[in-house]
Amino acid sequence: MRDPSRAFLLGPLLKGVSRSFYLTLRVLPAGMRDPVGLAYLLARAADTIADTSLIAPPRRLELLLSLRARVNGASADAALADSVVMEVAARQEKSDERVLLESLGPALTVLSQLSPADRPAVRQIVSTLTEGMEFDLRTFPDEHAGRIAALRDAQALDRYTYLVAGCVGEFWTRMAAAHMPGAMGDTDTMLRRGVRFGKALQMTNVLRDCGKDLRIGRCYLPETMLARHGLQPQDLQRPDASMLARPLMFELVRITLEHFEQALAYTLAIPARFVRLRLACLWPVLIGMETLKRLVRNDAWLDPARASRLPRGQVYRMLACSLPAVLSNRLLRFWFARQQRAIAAIIR
Repeated sequence: MRDPSRAFLLGPLLKGVSRSFYLTLRVLPAGMRDPVGLAYLLARAADTIADTSLIAPPRRLELLLSLRARVNGASADAALADSVVMEVAARQEKSDERVLLESLGPALTVLSQLSPADRPAVRQIVSTLTEGMEFDLRTFPDEHAGRIAALRDAQALDRYTYLVAGCVGEFWTRMAAAHMPGAMGDTDTMLRRGVRFGKALQMTNVLRDCGKDLRIGRCYLPETMLARHGLQPQDLQRPDASMLARPLMFELVRITLEHFEQALAYTLAIPARFVRLRLACLWPVLIGMETLKRLVRNDAWLDPARASRLPRGQVYRMLACSLPAVLSNRLLRFWFARQQRAIAAIIR
């Protein structure tokens, strides 16, 4: 019989905090669901700690590093557990986020029960993801400071997208190779493509959420690229910022499209008999490409109130329409090329 605590964590709680990712998780083969779902929960808990602006950044960093140590096997610290619950959980407006933080103890118990192969993989991915969160806390000012800091250059942006998403592509690939022999083919090639896959999704998030991030002092658009377009981070909050920074956004969209080409190649390389895995990879590509198309058509892309988000109903329709096409590489290439042309017609 499945442990009730484990069933709750990887069932109702995961569904409550993961939004669309839960849909992807449900189509994964059974062997992958627990380690991937648990990695998501631990990373989401760490992200909640890192993003709770009512707590000073140095304290958030302390709690984040302590959680990383516990994930990596350090002895449980009762005082830390109480601190997380009291300082972070109590400040969550969403009840699911509060329950997640209060469930860290059971989540770490489930981690200790994973197979000897899966446990270090989950620890590694959570550690790398928390490096990205640590990077945010050390790089950017307090959300209430009224200042904006930007990444230095394109290399910093590329490194950041690896830490918060590219590494997930590696983890996903290793999990699939371990639990579904034959699914990944040339693993080294798929690992490289998996990194690009993750970067494609994160670049999309960076561009979509740029306006919101600027309001809390975070500019992921690199200073050197801004300067090339005659801009400084502070200029991105001007009323005409969306139009001024549009050429820079187009430049970053081109980079993102190159990443998505590798994401599609990753998906098409999965043999058709692994239909669930193909669907789990196809859905983020569908959503990401449609988001990019909305983004390049959005004349107010830096206005947080007009972010290029897809309505939930459209997402569900896209997922449903993907079912007949998932096994056809020809149809998927045709769809991708059509999306590429639609975006290229605007950004060229």
